[in-house]
Parts: sequence; structure tokens; C-alpha cells
Amino acid sequence: MLKRLSTLFALVFGSLALAGCGINSVPTKEEAAKAQWANVEAALQRRSDIIPNLVSVVEAAAVSEENILTGVIEARSRATSINITTDDLSNPEEFQRFNESQNQLTQALGQLRTIVEAYPQLQSNARFADLMVEIEQSNNMINTEIGRYNEAARDYNTEIRTFPSSIGANVIHGSEPLEYFEAAEGARENPDVEFNNITGDEG
Repeated sequence: MLKRLSTLFALVFGSLALAGCGINSVPTKEEAAKAQWANVEAALQRRSDIIPNLVSVVEAAAVSEENILTGVIEARSRATSINITTDDLSNPEEFQRFNESQNQLTQALGQLRTIVEAYPQLQSNARFADLMVEIEQSNNMINTEIGRYNEAARDYNTEIRTFPSSIGANVIHGSEPLEYFEAAEGARENPDVEFNNITGDEG
């Protein structure tokens, strides 16, 4: 009886010790961060899917700033050509390439936004207005999901560096810290989209 109790105590103590060493918490937090990354990718894809329609509307309006329009097309092409897996979230070089390509697309869309007031035909185009609103909504969604991913990644990175979870992270899981997604300067601000002439002049 005493031996049985001793064995049971050893099992309970051992389980608690292992749990305290991050056996369960490290992979749980890692999976949470990777699941949140999937939400980031979905938000980025939503914006990417809108862009071809936006480009078509701008081209139909005979906008002469071909360099800006070309910049958007090329930036989207680069952004969609770089595929990142959850394994790459711990790869600084690959993650930076992906990060930079998405930020370049954000900046290209910002340049496109600046030409609106110079083209009344764009300002009065209801389809263009709808698409720009969708882009704005997508940017807001992207910023929200990126913020949530960064928080999940920070939670995981803290876990694998903090004793005693660092024992399980290093010895058992071989854990690597996850990279953070950094938005381009000004990308977290809501797009300043104005369509002064959509409804016509009041008076």
C-alpha cells in the first residue's frame, strides 16, 4: 500500500514538474501563434483579391499615372509570389522578405490613393469608391490580425525564454522564437480616402 502511494505521488509530482517545464504550454502557445498567422494571411489575401478589380477601374478611367498603376501591379505580383509557411515564422530572412513585400504593396496602394483628387472621373465612379472602401476595410483587418499575431508570438517567445518552460523548450521541443510582423511607416493609420464629388456638389 505504501509503495503504491509512493508510486502515485511520484507520478503526480513528475507530471507537475514536466508541466512546469513547458511540456504542454510551449507547443500550445506556438500553435496559437501559428493559428493567428493564418488569420493574417487570410486578411492579406482578401486585400490582394480586391486589387485586380481596382486596377481595372483605374485603367478604364484613363488615368495617366501609369508608373503608379504599374507600381501597384508589380507590388502585388511580388507580394503574392512570396509564400511563407509556419516554419518560416522562425526564419528571419524569409520572414523579412515577406514582410517587405507586403509593406511595398501597402505603400503602392497609398500612392494610388493620392491621385484620386486629380481625376474627377475616379471620384465620381461608384465602383471605384466601393473598392477603395474595401481596401480600407482590408487594411484595418490586416492591422488588427497582425496585432493579434504579434501578441501571440510575443507570448510564445516569452514562454520559451522563461524558466522553467525554457527547459522543455530547449531540451524537448527545440523551440525557435517567432518573428514579428512590422507594418510600414504609416500603414497602421486609416487610409485618408476622400470622394468629394461622388454625390455631386450640394448647394
